[in-house]
Amino acid sequence: SQAKRGGGLRRNAGVARCEVSPEALFQSDKFNVNNSSLSALEQLKTSAADRYTKERSSIVVIGLSVHTAPVEMREKLAIPEAEWPRAINELCGLNHIEEAAVLSTCNRMELYVVALSRHRGVKEVTEWMSKTSGIPVKEICQHRFLLYDKDATQHIFEVSAGLDSLVLGEGQILAQVKQVVKVGQSVAGFGRNVSGLFKHAITVGKRVRTETNIAAGAVSVSSAAVELAFMKLPEASHHTARMLVIGAGKMGKLVIKHLVAKGCTKMVVVNRSEDRVTSIRDEIGDSAEIIYKPLSEFLSCAAEADVVFTSTSSETPLFLRENVADLPSSRLFIDISVPRNVGACVNELESARAYNVDDLKEVVAANKEDRLRKAAEAQAIISEESKQFEAWRDSLETVPTIKKLRAYAERIRAAELDKCLSKMGDEIPKKSRKAVDDLSRGIVNKLLHGPMQHLRCDGSDNRTLSETLENMNALNRMFSLETDISVLEQKIRAKITEQTQS
Repeated sequence: SQAKRGGGLRRNAGVARCEVSPEALFQSDKFNVNNSSLSALEQLKTSAADRYTKERSSIVVIGLSVHTAPVEMREKLAIPEAEWPRAINELCGLNHIEEAAVLSTCNRMELYVVALSRHRGVKEVTEWMSKTSGIPVKEICQHRFLLYDKDATQHIFEVSAGLDSLVLGEGQILAQVKQVVKVGQSVAGFGRNVSGLFKHAITVGKRVRTETNIAAGAVSVSSAAVELAFMKLPEASHHTARMLVIGAGKMGKLVIKHLVAKGCTKMVVVNRSEDRVTSIRDEIGDSAEIIYKPLSEFLSCAAEADVVFTSTSSETPLFLRENVADLPSSRLFIDISVPRNVGACVNELESARAYNVDDLKEVVAANKEDRLRKAAEAQAIISEESKQFEAWRDSLETVPTIKKLRAYAERIRAAELDKCLSKMGDEIPKKSRKAVDDLSRGIVNKLLHGPMQHLRCDGSDNRTLSETLENMNALNRMFSLETDISVLEQKIRAKITEQTQS
């Protein structure tokens, strides 16, 4: 999907709030929560907050990716996986945000939220991003993209399928989407909508890879780094170049595997501990000689290498101009870390050349026509799956009415059954009692079948959402089902409780 720039939001240091604050709604004489729920609902609908009863909560993506923002900005906004639960809780503490999820990788930082008001929600989230990163709101707005509802669904499905990756079809992003669900399941703010969205995205990613074979010949960021190294090295030195990998985490391990696949039979791996290197060595077997060196020796190891791959979680650069200036001969640095392990100042030297994740775009040049064909096939799958997800989300609108209608019918059935059985006397056999009970249930189920079918919106028929919602409103009126506290009132109560407790 095309990234949508999100300009036009005014910068405001204050926190966005309802024009009529929740506190005012609940404390004023005009909105007394001690009144009947029906009275409260009527008064709410005549208040300035009425716009929220007419505006469905929106799924919103506020993001920065390799396509829209430089690595310098993305690394400041990156949220480590261990911090995702805290970020979700803080986002859901904002006035207009109900649910949240975080997808933060080396190529993107995207926040998925369910907002009571999309405009106020975007404003609050952007200000939160500014506060946590130190980047001015105006600067974030220049580089972020905003997507809403169906466009947001389309985007995460494309991301999961590998269509929005730096290297088309790469599989690592699907594992990262799975991790979002794994981490989010234990966090209250990872609610029904975002949970359903990400779980469906996983299904889409699997289906695209199975049915289009889009991953065949495609590469991950790690393998793209290896491809770039071999593109920059003279062909004559492909089998003799001295390779150094700094960092033996997930990315480093993939770099090592792709180097072996390229025919590299010897390399040095620098890591804090030897355990991971030993594990990788055991996994690779005799395919290559892997020499372990402790992190304290990374500079001396770099002095003896032709190509240096860096993939550590260091918050500060390992290599700056002064570290590289005195190293003998020339060398190639390929940095796939965010934050970067190699400072941009290294490129000021004639004896060194440094590439970061943004430079990997060069690797995507080959076989463009074949990838585009596979991407077109994937888009057809994504379009189909998007409709199914939207139908599922639309169906949530009618769930309360379905439950209330069934409960209403069950109360009448139970009351009439009691009357009938009392007239039949105490001596009626259990078998007869059960037969009468089954009869009453059967009649109710058959009578409810038609209305229930017209309330469901699961994509199995040609009924539109507007028709379904019309049916819902008609049934609410006919059976007086709208007697519960309004959804908005519940949301406002919850926000007030959170603010009071914090």
